[in-house]
Amino acid sequence: MTKKIILDLDTGIDDALAIAYALGSPELELIGITGTYGNVLVEQGQRNSLALLDLLGHPEVPVYPGVPHASAADGFEVLEISQFIHGKNGIGDVEVPDSDRAVEDTPAPDFIIESVKKYGDELVYVPTGPSTNLAAALKKDPSIAEEITVVLMGGALTVPGNVAEWAEANINQDPEASNEMFRTVKDATMVGLDVTLQTLLTYEDTKIWRELGTRAATAFADITDYYIKAYETTSPYLGGCGLHDPLAVGVAADPSLVDVLPINLKVDTEGETRGRTIGDEERLNDKTKNAKVAVGVDVDRFLKEFMARIGAVLEAAD
Repeated sequence: MTKKIILDLDTGIDDALAIAYALGSPELELIGITGTYGNVLVEQGQRNSLALLDLLGHPEVPVYPGVPHASAADGFEVLEISQFIHGKNGIGDVEVPDSDRAVEDTPAPDFIIESVKKYGDELVYVPTGPSTNLAAALKKDPSIAEEITVVLMGGALTVPGNVAEWAEANINQDPEASNEMFRTVKDATMVGLDVTLQTLLTYEDTKIWRELGTRAATAFADITDYYIKAYETTSPYLGGCGLHDPLAVGVAADPSLVDVLPINLKVDTEGETRGRTIGDEERLNDKTKNAKVAVGVDVDRFLKEFMARIGAVLEAAD
């Protein structure tokens, strides 16, 4: 059965790859993208999503405007490190023509609620930035917690974080929202740094895209090469760029790509360890575990599928 999928994106470079991967996955039907903040401001991310969808030949996919800042904040500014990794425009400073389309009138939290009510277990929601939109939807309609299936890119359980020793960037953007999600939703799979940093893309891979010769393939090769170059500075020991957001899409399509640890999670929202994802000691002995953490990944199978699926989308785009 084809699953309906919503991507919740702060559309930077790995978000762009997640869009292409979702479009190329026969198990998934991308019914919408909800905008969020992080790699870029929410408005820039939404423009990027619309432009990339057009470039990839899928203008039928709508984009919904998201909450522009964290639950407990009054505003948001893009960090310098985010600009370094993703470029000032979020997509490696590569120029992609703006779409003639605009975002939808329906706010992202309302679209999430409507989709959960309409599709139930057929829907998987994939946030690859902060979980602010989901927290807003849960606040407006708490009943969706029992119906929604979430596969998120975020967190770190068995490895250090990437913005602090204990904190991963997406969770750290809005710890309160992520904590609410982990404590309430019936089914959440955390695809965090534990596995995403094992799935790497190199210049040899982007060369394959470039050789396809389409506008989309050239743009995505340029965008991703910017990302790889940033990783050469921030994480030279890896030998490539981490496929964070695409792996979450891969797990949404095929959960068998990862080995998981069932656990009840929480996020620290106060003190020195604010933003840490860790087991919830108050629910340690609960027989029901509402979360799973990916702790192992079939790297070779994922990368093979990733290259084949994105390659097919990029080749067909023109």
